[in-house]
Amino acid sequence: MARIPTSQSLKHGAISKANTQMVAIVAVASFISVFSLIAAKTVLSQNAYQSKVIKAKESAHQQLQKNITAADSLVSSYQEFVAPSTNIIGGNTTGTGDKDGDNGKIILDALPSSYDFPALASSLEKILTGQSLKVGSISGTDDQVNQEGNVSSPSPTPVPIPFSFSVSDANYDAIKQLVNTLQSSIRPIQIDTLTIAGGGNNMTATITAHTYYQPAKNLQITKQVVK
Repeated sequence: MARIPTSQSLKHGAISKANTQMVAIVAVASFISVFSLIAAKTVLSQNAYQSKVIKAKESAHQQLQKNITAADSLVSSYQEFVAPSTNIIGGNTTGTGDKDGDNGKIILDALPSSYDFPALASSLEKILTGQSLKVGSISGTDDQVNQEGNVSSPSPTPVPIPFSFSVSDANYDAIKQLVNTLQSSIRPIQIDTLTIAGGGNNMTATITAHTYYQPAKNLQITKQVVK
């Protein structure tokens, strides 16, 4: 014989069903809330990152515009610099003499972009013989091996090249003229010491000095990672 549920049993069943539904609703609501929070955080993070990327791109764009303007200005200035028919040391821009060549060539001769001690020694010997002086010796340390890696950089600085030489069978006026010639040389020469021995027309002068070369400047295009 079937048992007829009492009103109390029906009430408990309804409460149990309601509790089950409530738990399910709370679980679904919690899941949606957590998912929404995570999604919102992800979206905000992406928006913040995209904002940084856009800001970096805009900054790079503005810098590129400035660089283009500076490059155009540099080209114009260089053209004006090499345009005169007489260079900055009084030579002919189209000639082939020691003082000839446009101003761009004069600057490159004054401060070479590569280390070359033999070329320096040859230039120095030419200056000395041009003064009708008897060259005793030209010496220095050929640092070619150590300087091979110093080719170019974004911010190059002049590198000193020390050397020494001596002349003999000279008089005081000839030595004085030699010093003046070195000081007015296209290539900057700084005299460190000057020693004179002898007298009359049989004087010997020993000079230690240094000049410079400056590695070429390079332009580096870099990539920036936005974090």
